[in-house]
Parts: sequence; structure tokens; C-alpha cells
Amino acid sequence: MDDKAFEVFKMVSEGFCCSQIMLKLALDLEEQENADLLRVMGGLCNGIGGSQKTCGVLTSGIGIFGLYAGKGTTTEYSEANYGSMVREFASWFDWRFESTECMDIVGVREFSRNGSIEYPIKCGDILMESFDKIGEILYENGYTFGDRELRENE
Repeated sequence: MDDKAFEVFKMVSEGFCCSQIMLKLALDLEEQENADLLRVMGGLCNGIGGSQKTCGVLTSGIGIFGLYAGKGTTTEYSEANYGSMVREFASWFDWRFESTECMDIVGVREFSRNGSIEYPIKCGDILMESFDKIGEILYENGYTFGDRELRENE
């Protein structure tokens, strides 16, 4: 188990869901903490509010692009490449996992009642591969994953 896999396992053990873990990994790269943002991401758990609709890994991944290139203040605008990064990731995700829906990808209807360890392992693999893809897309668009300092100083 590599370091990132161990961190993901640890966060799952601490009760974080996939959408929260994705964001926490991004914040950890910056050595930042933001409990409020992690709470917000909790609403995306288990496919948006537990509905098993759009996967939390996908939605939180899109949120990470927002951290780097989205509008955050009244005086900012989204970066020109924001939409293309989001579309590239969403398209890749759908192609790679053959769906964007949590239920289709994981195949578990009742997370809390199932008791299976198969879906957390599958979700962990999806999460780590997706996180790497996000880093790749950011890099290809001129960003350094883990360093938003340039944006914050504009």
C-alpha cells in the first residue's frame, strides 16, 4: 500500500466519504485545512446526498478545479480554461468508469446496510485514479497541483 492509499484508508476509517477525501487530499497538498469546506463536501457523499446519483468523486473533482480556476470573489472571474478542464475530467470519468452514477459504478444500493468491504476498495481505487487525473489536467493547463498561491496573489 503506497502513502496515498494509506491516507485514503485512514480517512475512510475516520468516517470521511469519497467527496470529502478528494478535497482533503487536495488541501493536504497545500498543507491547508478547511473544516467548513469538508462539511459542505459531505453533501456529495454516496452520490449527492446519499441518492447514489452523480458520483462524489466526480463532483468533488470538479470542485477541485474550482479551487484553482473558478470564481471566488466579486472581483474575480473564472479562468478561461476552467470549463475545458471540467469537461475534460467529466468526459474522462464517464469513459473510464462507464458511468457518472454512483449506483452504476459501485453496484451497491445500501451503503450502510450492505456491510461489504468491496465498495470502499472500489471507491478508493476510483478516487486515487481520479485524483491523479485531476493533477494531470491541472498540470497540462499550467497549474501546480498543491500550489494555488499564484491565483491568490492576483
